[in-house]
Amino acid sequence: MSGRAATGPRTGAAGLASNSRTTPRTASPVRPPGRTASPVRPPSRTASPVRPRVRPPYVSAYGPRTHPPARVPHGSRCAGDEEHRMPDSKGLVLVVEDERHIADLQRLYLTREGFGVHVETDGRDGLAAARRLRPVAIVLDIALPGLDGVEVCRRLREDGDWTPVLLVTARDDEADRVLGLELGADDYVTKPFSPRELVARVKTVLRRTAGPPEASARRVGRVAVDPVRRTAEADGRSVELTATEFDLLAHLLRHPGRVFPREQLLAQVWGQADYRGSRTVDVHVAQLRAKLGDASPIRTVRGVGYSAADPAR
Repeated sequence: MSGRAATGPRTGAAGLASNSRTTPRTASPVRPPGRTASPVRPPSRTASPVRPRVRPPYVSAYGPRTHPPARVPHGSRCAGDEEHRMPDSKGLVLVVEDERHIADLQRLYLTREGFGVHVETDGRDGLAAARRLRPVAIVLDIALPGLDGVEVCRRLREDGDWTPVLLVTARDDEADRVLGLELGADDYVTKPFSPRELVARVKTVLRRTAGPPEASARRVGRVAVDPVRRTAEADGRSVELTATEFDLLAHLLRHPGRVFPREQLLAQVWGQADYRGSRTVDVHVAQLRAKLGDASPIRTVRGVGYSAADPAR
């Protein structure tokens, strides 16, 4: 058959090849040469070093601490508190004050002056501590929970306890202040007060109530002490005593026959508060007995404490 073959789409492999040549391909985007860009990260902040938290100093009787002392049950022994004898202790002062910061301030200034300090925050506890410890002086707030200061003072005087009492009052407590003085309080200060003035008033009250210093030697049995020269003798021989041993012996000889509980001796000789389980008094009594020998007038009253009596009786 002569003539051109009919044109149309070719089929088969040849047709596919022809179609591939005639159909244009879509060009893929050309990437410029170079490194593949990494995702951009936001700049990280430089972590500042963690600083340890420092608590503000806490003022106690022995100066600043890094934290306040832990609360302990009443009557238990506290590490770091008045465990040892205060240097040149002038005796124990009982502070009854329910405002903690005022009590801490009073403790600080009294301790600086050589006093031992025991603090109670309740009127009933303060009255019990005064009866138990026999302090040399009491700094007594009037506005107290439990029992107010006027009632505490009244009960002490009814018991025949004439321990010097310094009242701490507010400006508008004139009636209570006058009543307290009439009941036997020795002096008062008004809030706000200077801690130095309070210490000065405590010293003045103690000088006024102490009377003249002892000038004569004290003797019980074969033992004698001279409070002026601070010497001790047993059977006529001189006995070398430490300052604490001499104070303990002189205190017992000053009240022959009177029985002193250990806690009272701690308060009156060492200027400490009552700490249960303390063997301080027992150790010093044993040392005194060893130095005084058979002439020792110190007697043990089981379950109570110690007294001084003539061993010949």
